[in-house]
Amino acid sequence: MKTTSSDAAMDGASRAGAGAASRAGAGAASRAGAGAASPGGGKAASRAGVRGAVVRPGGGLSLRVDLRALAVCLVLTAVAIVATIALLGSGDYPIAPLDVARALVGAGSPADTTIVNELRLPRGLTALLVGTALGLAGAVFQSIARNPLGSPDVVGFGQGSATGALCVIVLFHGSAAAVAVGAVAGGLLTGLLVYALAWRQGVHGYRLVLVGIGTAAVLTAGNGYLLTEAEFTDAARAVMWLTGSLNGRGWDDVWPLVGACALLLPVILAHGRRLAMMELGDDAAYALGVPVERTRLVLLGTATLLTAAATAAAGPIGFVALAAPQLARRLTRSSGPQLLPAACMGATLLITADWAAQRLFGADRLPVGAVTGMLGGAYLVWLLVSERRAGRI
Repeated sequence: MKTTSSDAAMDGASRAGAGAASRAGAGAASRAGAGAASPGGGKAASRAGVRGAVVRPGGGLSLRVDLRALAVCLVLTAVAIVATIALLGSGDYPIAPLDVARALVGAGSPADTTIVNELRLPRGLTALLVGTALGLAGAVFQSIARNPLGSPDVVGFGQGSATGALCVIVLFHGSAAAVAVGAVAGGLLTGLLVYALAWRQGVHGYRLVLVGIGTAAVLTAGNGYLLTEAEFTDAARAVMWLTGSLNGRGWDDVWPLVGACALLLPVILAHGRRLAMMELGDDAAYALGVPVERTRLVLLGTATLLTAAATAAAGPIGFVALAAPQLARRLTRSSGPQLLPAACMGATLLITADWAAQRLFGADRLPVGAVTGMLGGAYLVWLLVSERRAGRI
């Protein structure tokens, strides 16, 4: 009987202790829940909600939209439209913006409609498409290289397209269509060469940049040699093409670029989620189920084709692919590749630079490549200083 009473007493004590522990745990949990639901937590949640919204179109699908990035894209698109209308009204025969808008919809005078739609609109569309292609290609290259200097015109892809075009001009005296084909072929061959030389159980960012810079130096020297061996007329034609210009662009230059963008832009945008995961590192991307090397090859090939198509249409226009992704990222203040903002920024930069080349230098109208080169050089110096102050170089 004594043993039984002792056991009962111990049983009661254990039950009392367990009850006290459970009550203490419940109180702590309730206090934690109250803290999480406090005004400070609500403000944090509201701030997080401002950054993005989830759209559910149905069928079990959901899409997260970054509201700030969307606003940046809308503003850049509006600026590009305004700059395009201003560009279409500029020239020896100035046209007011309202008359330009009427001519675009077919409600203007016959003279305005002919000048705007047949002579000036192809140039404006070429600038927008080339800027979009270069901005998007630059975002892909910089994201894969994980380096703000990893743009097509720095790692040699633009120089490769220029080499292909120069070979057609200097060696074969080819037509404009043949020059475009040569530029595309040169860009593709350069992309394959850089990828093969940078391969070592995969392609890593720093090797891609270093190999690309070396390849760009070799190709630049080869381009200089081709110019010294060219006849006078071919050399003058090649120098004008190498500067990067939108002069004389017609509908024959627009439609191939439209086709290239229509085919290649959806491929890059469809791989945007995988590209964002790859920025976490190859191991993390593998763990998340991303086929890293296949995705990298597809994106590099698509971005190389975009760069080659843009170079074939307007020549090697420098620094747009370098500056557009970084400026877009600073405006959106978001992580990730920011593909759509970079494309919009590239289009806005190039159409604005073309307008500046036509209006800000008086009678001396510069090629658009000269304007982007001046602005891009200053931007490159600023970028290097910023990276050095941040301790990244």
